[in-house]
Amino acid sequence: MNVLVTGGAGFIGSNFIFHILDQHPNYRVVCLDALTYAGNLSTLESVMDNSKFRFVKGDITDRELIDQLFKEEKFDFVVNFAAESHVDRSIEDPGVFLKTNILGTQVLMDASRTYGIKRFHQVSTDEVYGDLPLDRPDLFFTEETPIHTSSPYSASKASADLLVQAYHRTFKLPVTISRCSNNYGPYHFPEKLIPLMISRALNDESLPVYGKGENVRDWLYVGDHCTAIDLILHKGKEGEVYNIGGHNEKSNLEVVKTILRELGKPESLITYVKDRVGHDMRYAINPTKTRRELGWEPTTLFDDGIKQTIKWYLDNRTWWENIISGDYKDYYKKMYEDRQGDE
Repeated sequence: MNVLVTGGAGFIGSNFIFHILDQHPNYRVVCLDALTYAGNLSTLESVMDNSKFRFVKGDITDRELIDQLFKEEKFDFVVNFAAESHVDRSIEDPGVFLKTNILGTQVLMDASRTYGIKRFHQVSTDEVYGDLPLDRPDLFFTEETPIHTSSPYSASKASADLLVQAYHRTFKLPVTISRCSNNYGPYHFPEKLIPLMISRALNDESLPVYGKGENVRDWLYVGDHCTAIDLILHKGKEGEVYNIGGHNEKSNLEVVKTILRELGKPESLITYVKDRVGHDMRYAINPTKTRRELGWEPTTLFDDGIKQTIKWYLDNRTWWENIISGDYKDYYKKMYEDRQGDE
């Protein structure tokens, strides 16, 4: 099988590439990534010399590039992780989110139709469902929950989901969609909550928490997410949506305090800041369908996963310190352009 992973230099995409190369050693994986601010080629350093792996720098909205790549590689599977994904950034500049997340998905599906891929998988988010009230812990998002977006980011992802479903119905494109809860684990970009708090706490800097820190998220360890996508890709029913959740609901404040406790840092580092505009209160996924149809369940409890994650950041300080300093942006030029010149 020949697999295209878009956005593979990002957090979840890179972990998925590692998973596929490990679990399916006969598969060939092509990673397409534009290396925007959250794409980090150094994350993929360990697989760059793998004969079953190829990296291509490019944008999923570039029709000419996409067409040429599909023609060359004759993909069996397309897994679309590529997306602008930061809510705060989407509030500041919605346009780039609409272009990448919606039009980029269209370009990929048009090529998938032309070249007859076996499965197009769209990686989405539970944020398309909106949010749930804090005082109703009995409520969960299911695949039948109506879409009710809160930010330009979630609206762009919901739009892409609808487009994917439309291509399935109109053009019979073999598609699946997964909607996951908040991921955490190795290689998470330092602007996100958990890695941001870890990096700042290690440097004894203030830890900014929105509002009162009451917002609740269902935390999913990235390795569990990759296993679920693998199952959906191979065994999921065409045209279906699958929810992927971690059964690990925690308030933002609980998460921050857990990190401080694990690092032996004082809670006095916490600073409460003005809340985000339109901040969703609670996300909670019901993954019963995924368990019933595919036999998947998360295996990593939050208490274990957060310890593993903190240890990874302690053991890999150079990786995230280079991002914070901006040095990671030079990695493509130093490592990949030089590599191309040697071919």
